[in-house]
Amino acid sequence: MTALLKEYDLLVVGELNLDLILNKIQSFPKMGTEIIADEMSLSLGSSSAIFASNISVLGIKTAFAGMIGNDSFGELVLSSLQAKNVDTRFVKINKEYKTGLTVALNYDDDRAMVTYPGAMNHFSLQNIDDDVFDSARHMHLSSIFLQEELKNDVVELFQKAKQYGMTTSLDLQWDPTEKWDLDFGNLLPLVDVFLPNKSELFAITGIGDVEKALNSLKDKCNTIAVKMGAEGSILFNNGSISYHKPYLNTNVIDAIGAGDSFNAGFVYALLNGHQAADCMDFGNLMGAINTTAGSGTGAFTSKSEIEKRAKKSFNKEIDL
Repeated sequence: MTALLKEYDLLVVGELNLDLILNKIQSFPKMGTEIIADEMSLSLGSSSAIFASNISVLGIKTAFAGMIGNDSFGELVLSSLQAKNVDTRFVKINKEYKTGLTVALNYDDDRAMVTYPGAMNHFSLQNIDDDVFDSARHMHLSSIFLQEELKNDVVELFQKAKQYGMTTSLDLQWDPTEKWDLDFGNLLPLVDVFLPNKSELFAITGIGDVEKALNSLKDKCNTIAVKMGAEGSILFNNGSISYHKPYLNTNVIDAIGAGDSFNAGFVYALLNGHQAADCMDFGNLMGAINTTAGSGTGAFTSKSEIEKRAKKSFNKEIDL
């Protein structure tokens, strides 16, 4: 199938779970004590799903490959993705394992999270048929360290994507074990756009300076977009490094999913033919818009709503 005839713009491969979010807590909990949260929500979670949902709303035709349990949480995951026009035909339903869940405690603009991986820990390359790779022109993967089976296949996964002519992007997310035990030497050359945040970049390189860390990867990577929150973002592209200013929200509602929304903005612009610097700017804007509502997907309800939030909160005119 040629690129012009691909059914989807984007195939997202990754983890699927719900987020139980507790907001407006006075402090982080301590052992043997109890605190009160003034707000609670249960919504679509996981880096991959938030990315897929938000980029689909932006207008990218998106399909998802992952695994859920045969339970009510899994049903909510599917219905939430489908409500944002994400095609879920490649999502596997496992009767043995439960759908994953992340409990997030939000305190000011920071958070702590506990994740039960469940079914997503048992999703592997063998669960993805070859014709799935032939259906889309770009593949994105997130949160590989929360997907134990798929982690073993990750180099082969990207090799297969390349065999089918796909462009690729990768957001590692944090490794809960802090082992960072991937074959980066063989993996990163297969990744067209690598999307770590600053902490992840430092962890995988062992270098605590952004520019030095980027230069240490120059022989392995193509394009690297480093997310730095309120500091903006840094681009490594064609051997050069550039800084891209943030869009600052003075009234942050929720920081969950901001990095995933940056990814969505970057890949959206990339798939629409924009240069890397413009992709960075649009990524910064989408990450900031994410913080104007709750749950990672709350600000991404429609194109018109995104345009309104861009204008109202950041005085930025966009035309999606």
